[in-house]
Amino acid sequence: MEKQLVLVLDFGGQYNQLIARRVRELSVYSEMIPFDISYEEVVRKNPAAIILTGGPSSVHVEDAPRCDPRILEMGVPVLGICYGMHLLAQLMGGRVEGTQVREYGRSYLQVQGDDPLFKGLESRMQVWMSHGDSITELPPGFRTTASTETCPTAALSNVERGIYGVQFHPEVRHTVQGMGILRNFLFNVAGLRGDWDLSDLIAEQLVDIRRQVGDKKVLCALSGGVDSSVAATLVHQAVGDQLVCVYVDTGLMRKGESEQVLHTFKENMGMNLVYVEAEKRFITRLTGVTDPERKRKIIGEEFIRIFEEEKAKLGEIDYLVQGTIYPDVIESGTRTAQTIKSHHNVGGLPEDMDFALLEPLRLLFKDEVRVIGEKLGIDAEILWRQPFPGPGLGVRVLEEVTAEKLAILREADAIVREEIQKAGLDRELWQAFAVLPPVRSVGVMGDARTYAYPIIIRAVVSDDAMTAEWAHLPYELLDTMARRIVNEVQGINRVAYDITSKPPGTIEWE
Repeated sequence: MEKQLVLVLDFGGQYNQLIARRVRELSVYSEMIPFDISYEEVVRKNPAAIILTGGPSSVHVEDAPRCDPRILEMGVPVLGICYGMHLLAQLMGGRVEGTQVREYGRSYLQVQGDDPLFKGLESRMQVWMSHGDSITELPPGFRTTASTETCPTAALSNVERGIYGVQFHPEVRHTVQGMGILRNFLFNVAGLRGDWDLSDLIAEQLVDIRRQVGDKKVLCALSGGVDSSVAATLVHQAVGDQLVCVYVDTGLMRKGESEQVLHTFKENMGMNLVYVEAEKRFITRLTGVTDPERKRKIIGEEFIRIFEEEKAKLGEIDYLVQGTIYPDVIESGTRTAQTIKSHHNVGGLPEDMDFALLEPLRLLFKDEVRVIGEKLGIDAEILWRQPFPGPGLGVRVLEEVTAEKLAILREADAIVREEIQKAGLDRELWQAFAVLPPVRSVGVMGDARTYAYPIIIRAVVSDDAMTAEWAHLPYELLDTMARRIVNEVQGINRVAYDITSKPPGTIEWE
């Protein structure tokens, strides 16, 4: 039976990949493609439904991104989200204008009448808005199906043509019934089967990796984190002994991490693992560097140079495996999205690197990676490790990185993670870690004045790292962590807790 496909046309919004992910959560295969894909290519792909995403542009500006209007005439069900709704309304004869009142954040939607998109859902619901334009004149044949206090047309539809639009973002969790809306579009409107499984993706990736690699050798940048571990295992299943894994001890790792990686992958899993000790090399390169983007670029380039050196020792190797996942890609900047921060395995890659990349997880989110890891038989201890940035503690020691600061942060971070685990919260939290800022403050310890660093504890809950809420940790737990850090870590005399969500902040500080 032919696999049903939902095409998600990307217009550059920060949450866009969430749309493709939510579709997959509903057991329908989706692909995210650039908005300017040709009409002929869309026809060739033969989608069962199409979603037009949000984006930072206005349909009024010169060179505003727009898809081929013939896509809307294919007879395929279409859902426009935010900018996608503005675009389809404009292309089909409606009017979109800038408004004096910009809606951003939580709002309350009132559904008007019966509509397939809202079937079985509450008539009043919380939604997540982010727009400055609004539809002021409906396209011919369309009707308004929902509104908010400040947005008269917050949803529209032409049921006969199977074209729908929503001003809000159903893909984010803040839209409480967002999954119900997407479910209605996929199953009530488009009539899809919902029979796709991540196992299908594994099979496809194994075939693709074998086809791409052939009989050549592959080098894997193995960090021991979830992403690189799953990527390494997937490639190993595809090409076996053609894979050589390299673990670089940058000196920017958490306490005990290097020892655990060697034990797990070399001793337990029997992988061909090369250990490279490079702490002095990285710290030397980072001396005097305070800008976080420069640090990420330096760390990324140094990684690649080390792999190139290992390649020279190991013989002819043509491919480099990396555990890049989609949040890395979208935050590093894509053709339609702004750069938030460069990741060492995306934006930090030097232009002259001597490898072709294998990134089998590039279009997956963390929870999808864990599901694939379970299907591949990877130990739960590895799969449930909290996300750790590629640059490691190099972006948690704020501003200049030194061996002294790394030693302080490593001990404080170990206490945070140990107490979180003792409290049984390690699987409930997306991340919990310590940050060392470049300031000192006055304190008193043992009747003596101190002048030492503070530690900032950061703990968040999230589904996908695209949005995150600060974790409401018990006061007793915060008290225990603070007391232990101040008492056990020399050089620290103060502890603070970060209560900023994403957005407006990011999960990491740099």
